[in-house]
This record gives sequence, structure tokens and C-alpha cells, in this order.
Amino acid sequence: MSRSEKRQRTEILLGIRCYPEEKKQIQEKAEVAGLSVGEFLRRCALSRRMTPRTDVKLIAELSKLGGLQKHLFNEGKGVHSQAYSAILVALKKAILKIDMAI
Repeated sequence: MSRSEKRQRTEILLGIRCYPEEKKQIQEKAEVAGLSVGEFLRRCALSRRMTPRTDVKLIAELSKLGGLQKHLFNEGKGVHSQAYSAILVALKKAILKIDMAI
């Protein structure tokens, strides 16, 4: 016998009744997460955290912008410091909001 167990998912759960709008929402969320509907529902049911690919990319881009903004803030030596700091705070809030929605 090999060390790794080769199992296949052969069991089928009962169908889930839902409204057409709910079905569409589930399908869209699964697509955003880059998963099949079955895998998406399985992870939801088993309480696994899922991070949609687009949100990861968005957070990375916002973080880059935050780094560039911080560089401008430091190089400005006080000029427009309030505006730069307001933008930094807004970027941090946006990142946290996206992270909490995941």
C-alpha cells in the first residue's frame, strides 16, 4: 500500500432548495473565489476561510499605493502632510474593509 491515501469524493449530498436569486449569488461568489460551486459550498459548510483572487490582487495594489504614498509623505518634509496622511488613512481603511468582507 502506498503511504498516501487515494480517496475520491463519491458521496452526493441532497439538493438544496433556494430561490433563483440565491442560486445566482452563490454561483457568482464561487466564481469570484475561483472555485466550483460544490467546492465553494463545501468550504463554507466546513468553515474554511476563502480569499477571492481578485480581492488579494486588490489588497496588494492598495498596499503598493500606500507604500508610494508613504514615500511621498516622507519626501515632502511637511508640505501637504495633512493631505498625504488623509490618503494613507483612507487606503488603510479600504484594505481593512476588503479584508473584513472576505
